[in-house]
This record gives sequence, C-alpha cells and structure tokens, in this order.
Amino acid sequence: MARLAGHVHIVTAAHEGERRGVTITAACSVSDAPATLLVCLNGTNPRNAIFSRSGSFALNMLGAGQMALADVFSGRNQVDPELRFAHGTWKKLKTGAPVLAEAVAVFDCRLIDIKTVATHVVLFGEVVAVSLGKQAPALVYLDRDYRTL
Repeated sequence: MARLAGHVHIVTAAHEGERRGVTITAACSVSDAPATLLVCLNGTNPRNAIFSRSGSFALNMLGAGQMALADVFSGRNQVDPELRFAHGTWKKLKTGAPVLAEAVAVFDCRLIDIKTVATHVVLFGEVVAVSLGKQAPALVYLDRDYRTL
C-alpha cells in the first residue's frame, strides 16, 4: 500500500466537547449529485469511534506547505491527540466538525453510512458545506514520505 499515492487530508469530528483529527490518504469522491465522499479510518483505534457518534465529519485537504501539520495529526511526531488542535487555525462550518482555516479545500459532511472492511471503517458523507482556501500544490504521500504535485 505504500506504493499507492494519496492526497494527504486531515479528517475531523467533534461530539459533546470532544474533538478528533487524523491524517489520512484514503479518501475520494463517490458522487456529485448529491455531492458525496468517503474516508477510510483505522477501526481498531478506539478514539476513532467519535466519527460514528458525531454524525458528521470534515475532510480538510492539505497543500504542499502543510507537512508539519500532517505529522501532528498522524501521530508521527508524538503530539498528544488532545493537543493536536493547538496547531493550525480551526473554525466550524455547518456540521460543527473542526475545519482547518488554512486548508486548500474543506468538505463538511453529514455522515450517511458506515461500512466495516477488514481493519478499517469506511465513512460515507454527504457534503453540506464547502470552504475553498488558497490554491497550492497538492501534498501527497508515497513510499512512506511526502511529495508534492
């Protein structure tokens, strides 16, 4: 799977005062009418249960200059999950999921379905709000390292 290049995102959720954010590369569009996308998360991490409890999530697309932020939310540099949102500027759109103000684009989604496949859960979300940031080269992950396009 390390040879499968993927755009780097931070997927976020909030529920009853708790926030969670995780760096992922497994995300894609499903449909444009209605606008729907999916994200894949490690189902073995108990902290990821917030995504199903919240009923919503935001997919924050990262640009080339945001490698350090990707590392924060991936756990790569050992930042405590409770302190991750101290990095970056966060706001809310329609669902209440945390939205990165500096993201290249954000898709704020209402959770419409969840499927479990092997070790992961696949979240399907209907896009209810979009925020477009400054255009930037894409941040991608390939061969266990960041690249840009």
